Amino acid sequence: MREITFSFLEKEESYIFDKFAKQANGSVYYKSGDNVLLATVAVDCDSIVEEDFLPLTVQYIEKAYAAGKFPGGYIKREAKPGDFETLTARIVDRSLRPLFPKNYCYPTQITIIALSVDGEADLQILALNAASAALYTSEIPLNLPVNGVRIGKIGGELVVNPSLSNMEQSTLDLFVSGVNDDVLMIEMRTFGGVDVESSSNPLSLVTTLIDNERAKFSANAMDEAELMRALELAKTQIAKKSKIMQELFAPCIKAPVALTQERKSYHCQRIQDFIAQNYLGQLREVITFLSKTERGSKLKSFAKAIAQDFAIQFPQDVESLDERVWDSLEVWKRKMIRQMILEEGKRADGRGLKEVRPISIETNILPKAHSSALFTRGQTQALVVCTLGGDMDAQGYELLTDKGGAKEHFMVHYNFPPFSVGEANPIGATGRRELGHGNLAKRALECSIVGSDSKTIRLVSEILESNGSSSMATVCGGSLALAAADVECTDLIAGVAMGLVCEGNKYAILTDIMGLEDHDGDMDFKVAGSKNGITALQMDIKLGGLNTEILHNALLQAKEARLHILGLMEEAKSKIVLNTAVLPSSQIFAIHPSKIVEVIGQAGKTIKEIIEKFEVAIDLNRDNGEVKVSGGNKEKVDAAKAYIIGIANNKEDKPSIAELYKIGDVYEGKVKKILDFGAFVELPHNYDGLLHISKITNNRAESISDYLKEGDIVRVEVLSLNKNKVELGLKK
Repeated sequence: MREITFSFLEKEESYIFDKFAKQANGSVYYKSGDNVLLATVAVDCDSIVEEDFLPLTVQYIEKAYAAGKFPGGYIKREAKPGDFETLTARIVDRSLRPLFPKNYCYPTQITIIALSVDGEADLQILALNAASAALYTSEIPLNLPVNGVRIGKIGGELVVNPSLSNMEQSTLDLFVSGVNDDVLMIEMRTFGGVDVESSSNPLSLVTTLIDNERAKFSANAMDEAELMRALELAKTQIAKKSKIMQELFAPCIKAPVALTQERKSYHCQRIQDFIAQNYLGQLREVITFLSKTERGSKLKSFAKAIAQDFAIQFPQDVESLDERVWDSLEVWKRKMIRQMILEEGKRADGRGLKEVRPISIETNILPKAHSSALFTRGQTQALVVCTLGGDMDAQGYELLTDKGGAKEHFMVHYNFPPFSVGEANPIGATGRRELGHGNLAKRALECSIVGSDSKTIRLVSEILESNGSSSMATVCGGSLALAAADVECTDLIAGVAMGLVCEGNKYAILTDIMGLEDHDGDMDFKVAGSKNGITALQMDIKLGGLNTEILHNALLQAKEARLHILGLMEEAKSKIVLNTAVLPSSQIFAIHPSKIVEVIGQAGKTIKEIIEKFEVAIDLNRDNGEVKVSGGNKEKVDAAKAYIIGIANNKEDKPSIAELYKIGDVYEGKVKKILDFGAFVELPHNYDGLLHISKITNNRAESISDYLKEGDIVRVEVLSLNKNKVELGLKK
């Protein structure tokens, strides 16, 4: 057993090797404060994966007992991972994946289990620390210790690894992982906020926040220069910790396991030379096909034609010919795409390096949905649909570090059906990629929504076609869907995916990459934000790391594209026609807390009458006087608001029923509501009287609807007055 203990950023960390899970290829028992995680690495050394991908799987698992809890739900046992567990596993995966060599082909499993957790733990940083230490000291010969830091911005100052409680005050959440001076992965978002004049009167504060009279709500978008400062701070801390880990963990590194097998190689220099001599011109023509599906079909047909020609000229060399031709064609395709970009400044579809594909936007194309936006950029198309609801529609959840449950009022659900890329497969369960892309879009948009906790919003992005950055199409379509649902937002938010091709000291940054450039390029860098700055960012690098000069230039180039896209979105927003027939409405306002009891009435009678009369739902907060009225008809919601304000403001001065009406008075009124026992008829002075069914017919088999319907004008006579009740009879 070896135990390594050191202090970093005033927190002590302890790593115990060779004591737990000793049959794994690598393991570490990691402790930071009262937090304990076990990370293990297991490699199947006896089998290889022939397909061209890295067979790495990362699982992050939280145990309820770690926080002294029982698992939620009917079955008291951990089962399907929650969203936070899946997203944390993705962060670890994306941070460690660039370390593996391109030809690594052994199935590898990294498992991180949270065994003990306190309420202030940043579990994503702890999970990466543990997994990186286990991998670095394992039998896999990867001698680079990755680590990560989180940067917050609290009170205008950048803070490294703030606690969870301090993060609640932060306007920035920046997670950076790397090794030495190289950045490997970035996750970034900003938080919206309000700057309200201080007041000792809680009612004044609520009124200010809700009515937006003095509130200054902003998405807190971060400009590129400030973001680079935050990234430099993160890089400095990552480099410091990398040095500590390399020095202290060196004695704990296990002897490397013999990984002698390799993928079956189809590399054939003769076929590559054959293609170079005869087919490069045709290959360039195939690459420039704009349609992704058509280009794929052409490449397959082209490979078959090459194989046939090669077999005629070299009949003695036909073993695994199809595989070798395809491998050689892929090699030349990658070379050609990268040469076109670096040497000619041209891309496969003919665009310049900074050019955004053509964009078209349509809004509210679904008649019965609350709102919808169809955003098409090149061959990427997202149909984003918005649904508005109340507090009961919010998604409940509970994090391991939370003391109790919470509610998610803004949801972004991203769906990527196989047909969007021309695949003939059934639609399955939501995968990690879909969850991650939806989370990125949510992080980009949430900070722009004014009062996001006062309503429940669900955005669903249906990817109908995909050839590059459907997550950024989701951001653009989602922002427009919010506008088309009449949701108050500070700004429109647009997103664009950036790429990179790098050979030696020469590099080119690509704007709005398509799938071909993502596959054969060196970086996938997604940037979303408003005209004022960046609200969310995600970067994955295929190289060993990325220097800050390239990163800074990529941010500036992304800004140009973002402003271009926002201009088109602003134009589309100006043409939006709201779906008023189906769009629900809500009003949030404040009255004096002492008046809430009058709105409720004796045994809830008054509020029930308001709900029935205006067909609305009402939520009341007794502590601060907040009132939320929502319903399917804007006019009725506005009328209910006015009615409630009238109760609160004029209750004491309102004349009694006896002063307004006299027995025997005759009025013409409109039937407002039909019930089993009678009808409510609107009277002057904003009161309703009850016309009981017995005043119309004595036949119990008959219904009042046989005589009256809502909207009818009837002559009625006041028969009696009792407190706030007016009893009416039908006057002929």
